[in-house]
Amino acid sequence: MRSRSESLEFALLGLLSQTPLHGYELRKRMGTIFGPFRALSFSVLYPQLRRMLEAGLIEESVVDSPSRRSRIVYDITDKGQARFENLTETVSPETWEDEGFEIRFAFFSPTSSKNRVRILEGRHRRLKEKAEILRGELEKSPIGIDKYLEEWRRHSLDSADREIAWLEKMIKTERK
Repeated sequence: MRSRSESLEFALLGLLSQTPLHGYELRKRMGTIFGPFRALSFSVLYPQLRRMLEAGLIEESVVDSPSRRSRIVYDITDKGQARFENLTETVSPETWEDEGFEIRFAFFSPTSSKNRVRILEGRHRRLKEKAEILRGELEKSPIGIDKYLEEWRRHSLDSADREIAWLEKMIKTERK
């Protein structure tokens, strides 16, 4: 994904390819992908939806509800489905960086097996590099370094090592 906007478009198309949703539900589901510390504001969500509407990737309809006010529900168009399928088959270094990988993995099923392996292997290489840098920083930490910075590095290394082991299992499974 070349930009945050393209990552957001990919995730929204992925969600809408599963079922039509209204804005609040889209935001809620995006929170499960991005996590609680990178909440998606409505001031980011709605302009992105508007751009996607103008590009013909999605369409909106008003749904009346007897118990509450009417809602605008978004649905993917054929053009949007084609765009989503094209994005699932696009593999670049951004697809194994932190945010790009999380979003891609959330919608891994429609991605071809060959490209899933490429993305997993790229993520694996990226984390191995990160783990080596962290190990080096921990080995040469000067005396008196902030203990919390050192603990953060240790925690980051532990997290990277766990994800590396998980990726190795995923790659092995995917290759079968």
